[in-house]
Amino acid sequence: MRKEKVAEAVVKFLYSNYGEPKHRWKEDPFKVLISCVLSQRTREENTEKASRALFSIASTPKDILKIPEEEIAKIIRPVGFPKQKAKNILKICKILVEKYDGKVPADKEVLKSLPGVGEKTANVTLCYGFGIPCIPVDTHVNRISRRLGLVSWDAKLEEVEPTLRKIFKRKDWRLINLGMVQFGREICLPRNPKCEICPLKKLCLYAKRDQK
Repeated sequence: MRKEKVAEAVVKFLYSNYGEPKHRWKEDPFKVLISCVLSQRTREENTEKASRALFSIASTPKDILKIPEEEIAKIIRPVGFPKQKAKNILKICKILVEKYDGKVPADKEVLKSLPGVGEKTANVTLCYGFGIPCIPVDTHVNRISRRLGLVSWDAKLEEVEPTLRKIFKRKDWRLINLGMVQFGREICLPRNPKCEICPLKKLCLYAKRDQK
């Protein structure tokens, strides 16, 4: 019962503070996929700059394949590891063109087989590119879920999403990712979280532990 009560409070808070979740590349699976690859270990503002710079020149797998790897690395330079990401992006585009007629498949396992694409990137692509309900787990979702006691501290990373799926209603799954990301950047920080102003502190195991 406790987890359900916390989940209800989380959903109410996220909707009231951040509204209906929207992704900047909504309904374009390819842009969602590539921007998520670019976002790995990179600040959001740098991901935004790199994504817009790349898509202003080429926005399809075929068009990106026309650009030399070194040039792509320069275009996306605001992100971390631009050379490796440029290499992965070209490999992804080549596979999409050769095997899937230049389209992104709505298949989680196929997505995870692409270079540089893991569980989170695959879920983000499915969720925001295709509208398929799932809960992409990034560092914010992982941290906040554990602090709130929705997921146990010793749970493995791959156990987080299945656990959250059981707790939250399917219609709210998209909200959990984007809402918790914003919440994690503003209040539930990795270090020195702002527990004193957090509206969820009375339900948070981490905040209660910190008060002892």
